[in-house]
Amino acid sequence: QVQLVESGGGLVHPGGSLTLSCAASGSIFSINAMGWYRQAPGKQRELVALITSGGSTTYADSGKGRFTISGDKVKNTVYLQMNSLKPEDTAVYYCNMVLQSSRTRLFNSYWGQGSQVTVSS
Repeated sequence: QVQLVESGGGLVHPGGSLTLSCAASGSIFSINAMGWYRQAPGKQRELVALITSGGSTTYADSGKGRFTISGDKVKNTVYLQMNSLKPEDTAVYYCNMVLQSSRTRLFNSYWGQGSQVTVSS
C-alpha cells in the first residue's frame, strides 16, 4: 500500500511565498513522475507542475517563472516552491505520483490528501 502525505499549505499575503511538500511511503519500487495539481472552487483540477524521473519539468503558464518543482528520489518526496503568489493561486493543491509498486511491479497513480493554499490580504 502506498500513501502520499502533503504538508506546507496555509494563508499567505499576495506577493508571499509557500513551499508544499509531499512524501510517499509504502511499497514503492520506483517513481516515474511526480506532479502538483490544483483545484479552485467551481473549477476543474488543473496541472500546476510536473517532474519526471529523469528530471524534466513542465509548468502551467500560470506558474512559469514563479513556481519551482523539485523531487528527492531518496526521500520519495516532491516539493513545490511558490513565489510571488497571487489571489488567483488560491486553491486546494494536490500532489500526484505515478509509481511502481514493489509488491506487484504495476504502475499506478496516487494522490495526496490536498492542501489548502489561500492568498489574501
